[in-house]
Amino acid sequence: MQALNAMDELIVGGIRTVRTTRSELAHRMVLDYDAAKNGHLKLPRIVTSSNGSVIYAFHKDKQFRDTLKNADIIDADGMSLVWSTRLLCRRPLAERCATTDFVGDACASAAAAGINFYLLGSKPDRAEQAAKSLRLRHPDLQVVGTHDGYFRRDQEEQLCDEIVALRTDVLWVGLGSPLQEEFAVRNRHRLAGLTWIRTCGGLFDHLTSQTKRAPRWVQTAGFEWVVRAVQEPRRLGPRYLKTSPVALYHLLTKTYDPG
Repeated sequence: MQALNAMDELIVGGIRTVRTTRSELAHRMVLDYDAAKNGHLKLPRIVTSSNGSVIYAFHKDKQFRDTLKNADIIDADGMSLVWSTRLLCRRPLAERCATTDFVGDACASAAAAGINFYLLGSKPDRAEQAAKSLRLRHPDLQVVGTHDGYFRRDQEEQLCDEIVALRTDVLWVGLGSPLQEEFAVRNRHRLAGLTWIRTCGGLFDHLTSQTKRAPRWVQTAGFEWVVRAVQEPRRLGPRYLKTSPVALYHLLTKTYDPG
């Protein structure tokens, strides 16, 4: 992918991760939008996030590791990542760029700059409900289309053609990991003309209040994962018990300033 004003990066848990704030990342979206419109960004950037589960999968699964290496921007969606850099790096991460928080910064910047969104993923009608929620919070935001996550591999080309035909700028892909990252890498060339392909996990559920956030002080303390595990014990409890110790090991042994 073309290098355009490369962002400052750290290695966090073995994954190259940008040192950025949410507002800086939103500003980067606007800069990339301008570059795309001026013909300097031929293909959309793949923008995704790292957290404990991602770090676990990165070291466990070679296919996922190879997929993630194609991402252009990886931000830190987890306080454990911030803490590890404060402990081990000269210039640590300034803050956690949680996608559920970043979407607000992105919407504000997009509305001001005339950048439009397309929401892809989740259950039927959930993306459309999320779009309505975003429009209520940001009346000037343009959401040009939505589609649920129930489509076959052989339907992707047609879906991408429709997204491009709507002159989409930023595509939010909420298919869950690793499906969303694989979709982004596999279809980047089909989505030429877009500015970003932004993976977003369960964002649409948060926007439609299907999943509630932990109190702010719990998020800041780094224990939001506990609240999520309580909300979805059968799905998330075993996952966190399996992935967290491994992720912690990699955070403590593979976090450093590059160079």
